[in-house]
Amino acid sequence: MDRSKEIADFLRSRRAAITPEQTGLDLDGRVRRVPGLRRDEVARLAGVSTEYYTRLEQGRVGTPSAEVVEALCRTLRLDASEREHLTDLLLRNPRTARRAPARPQRVRPGLYLMLDTLSHVPAFILGRRTDVLAANQLAKAVLTDFDALPATRRNLARYYLLDPQARERVGDWEKIAAETVAMLRLEAGRYPNDRQLADLVGELTLLSPEFSGWWNDHRVLRRTHGAKHYFHPVVGEMHFSYESFQVPGDAEQTLCVYNVEPGSDSAKALQLLSSWTAPEIAAADAPPVP
Repeated sequence: MDRSKEIADFLRSRRAAITPEQTGLDLDGRVRRVPGLRRDEVARLAGVSTEYYTRLEQGRVGTPSAEVVEALCRTLRLDASEREHLTDLLLRNPRTARRAPARPQRVRPGLYLMLDTLSHVPAFILGRRTDVLAANQLAKAVLTDFDALPATRRNLARYYLLDPQARERVGDWEKIAAETVAMLRLEAGRYPNDRQLADLVGELTLLSPEFSGWWNDHRVLRRTHGAKHYFHPVVGEMHFSYESFQVPGDAEQTLCVYNVEPGSDSAKALQLLSSWTAPEIAAADAPPVP
């Protein structure tokens, strides 16, 4: 990722989203040729010179102070994910920026046991680049059987954006797919030298008609909780309240759990789906026939 271009595009997109009226600035009567705030207005609100901010937006300042970054976050009204992204872009030396390890990620045995314990709801573990590292039986039934895919293809972003089945199963597909792209954008700021992430972005750019538009919005997101609904061909519609947890001891793995309201139609559908998939589980655990 070109760090200077990423800084410029991200800052421009964020100042374009804020009007002078929102910041309390007095209009000076000049014709506004750009949406949102001008560079000199951002500089004034952040307490820096226009020349300095211009060079900063162009990626020609080097590493600014933490105070300047905080002032920009406050001026541009960045949320937590956007603050994290801007900090990654401005305060990490591009020569020493973290390179994602090339070795495969491993899920420890205790986490596999946890997924089995959560057998009554879909649960799975995401790694870097939204790779699906492990999933319980209900997660594979509600989304797709990631274990049946080649190891290099087990990826949530690739499933949402490239698998035709995802468009049929995922309620509000466009919103969920766009949020997943925002998750990849956040990770690209953290790991600008990740070759596998670059390859994934290239693949999605070529094969997904919607990807480039969402990627170029420069939206970033760290998913923590929310609501989702899915359509299953056997049990119908299911509504979930999902929670995401960073795995203790491994900041690059996330446990995702899809909860349902007890006694709800979704809970009943999930119970039926669990019964429907039970023979598959039994067959998988049975000893081989001589």
